[in-house]
Formats: sequence, C-alpha cells, structure tokens
Amino acid sequence: MGERVKYSREFKLEAIRLASEPDQSVPKVARDLGISDSSLYGWIRQEKKAGERAFPGKGKQNLTEEQAEIKRLRRELEIARQERDVLKKAVAFFAKEN
Repeated sequence: MGERVKYSREFKLEAIRLASEPDQSVPKVARDLGISDSSLYGWIRQEKKAGERAFPGKGKQNLTEEQAEIKRLRRELEIARQERDVLKKAVAFFAKEN
C-alpha cells in the first residue's frame, strides 16, 4: 500500500477550476491530473461548502474573517504587553543607577 499523497490548496483549487470549465468533465480532469474522480468530487464538495475557507492546510485553522481578526489582535496585544513589561523593567533598572 502506497503513501498517501497530499496536494496543495492551490492544486486543489486549480483542479476545481478546470473541472468547472464548460468543455471539461470531472473524470477527464481527474485523469489528466493523475488523481481519482472521487478525490476531485470531494474537493468540489468541500469548496462549495466552505468557500474561501476550504483546504486550510495542515495545522491551520478554518477561521472566519472575524475570528482571524480577533486572533491577530490578541497576538498584537500580547506583544504590546510584553514590550510594556520590558520597558517597565528597563525604567526600574535605570532609576536604581541614579
């Protein structure tokens, strides 16, 4: 039994685009790309269901735009807090020297 092949998000989206062209069929595109029909049909279903959030990749979260913005803002806030703490320690350190 062979190792499972993992395809990139770009590959999947391009395969879906090719299959949606009027002069193409899913089995023909799948055969041309060397993938199974069922894989391509599955990708098409996933893309219809999740839209832009389809195929997030390994370890990536399938977040809505709002969730991604909240995550980014929380990350920025944590960095700002760390920078503030470093500055507080630096001020205390330099205050002791005088």
